[in-house]
Amino acid sequence: MVSGVDALTVAAASGMKARLESLELLANNLANQTSAGYKADRESYGLYLAPEALDDLGAGVLPSPPHSPVIERHWTDHGQGAVARTEGPLDIALRGNGFLTVQGPNGPLYTRNGALRLSAAGQLETSDGYPVLDAASAPVRLNGTGPVSVDEQGFVRQAGLPPTRLGVVEFSRPGAMAKRSGTYFEISTAAGPAQPVSGKVMQGYLEQSNGSPAESAVRLVTLLRQFEMLQKAIQIDSEMGRRAEDIARTGQ
Repeated sequence: MVSGVDALTVAAASGMKARLESLELLANNLANQTSAGYKADRESYGLYLAPEALDDLGAGVLPSPPHSPVIERHWTDHGQGAVARTEGPLDIALRGNGFLTVQGPNGPLYTRNGALRLSAAGQLETSDGYPVLDAASAPVRLNGTGPVSVDEQGFVRQAGLPPTRLGVVEFSRPGAMAKRSGTYFEISTAAGPAQPVSGKVMQGYLEQSNGSPAESAVRLVTLLRQFEMLQKAIQIDSEMGRRAEDIARTGQ
C-alpha cells in the first residue's frame, strides 16, 4: 500500500516531468519563432495515479487526490499565422487551408513555409533544398532570366514557359499529419486523402509562425514557478518523512 507521503512524492515527481516536457515544446516553439509557416506544438494533459494506488482502490471506486497532470499527447496548432509582405517574387504565403507539396528525402512532404528559391538547375525549391512539386507531382522548373508571377490559384507563369500550377493541397484532418523537422509534415492514412485547396495563394508574402512570443514568455514563467513549487513539495515531503522516522525512534 502506498503511504500518503509516498503518494505526494509520486504526484509531485510526475508533475515535474510533465513541466519538463512542456518546457521542451516551448523551447522548440521559441527557437522556430522566425521560421516562416511554423506551426506551434502544444500539449494535452491527463491525470496520473501510481499503479499501487489504483490497485488499492478496487473496482468501481473513483480515485481521490493526490493526482498530478501528465502529458497524454502532443498536438500541433494549425491555426493561421500572420501574413507579412516581403515583395520577394519567390515568396509564397497561403491564406486559409493548404500545404505546399515538396519532394523530401523519403517521399512527399508538406509545408506552409513558402520562402522559396531557384536552384542552379532551374528548379523551384525550399530553403532546405527540397524541390517544390506541381499539381502533377513533378518538380517546378523556371529560368532566371525573366519575372515570375503566381496567381491566387497557384498558377506560376514566366515568359517562354507553359503555366504550371503549384501542388497546393489540403487534408480533412491536418491534425493527424506527422510533424517532421522544421516546418515539414508527412501524411498518414488518418489525415485523409489530399483534396483541392480552398485557400488563397499570395505572391510576395510569407506566413509567420503562429506561436505568440508574449504567450510563450508568460507560459515560460508559469512553468518555471510550477516546477519550483513541485520541487519544494518533494523537499517538504522528504523532511516530513525524516521527522516521522525520528519520532518513531524516540517512541521506541
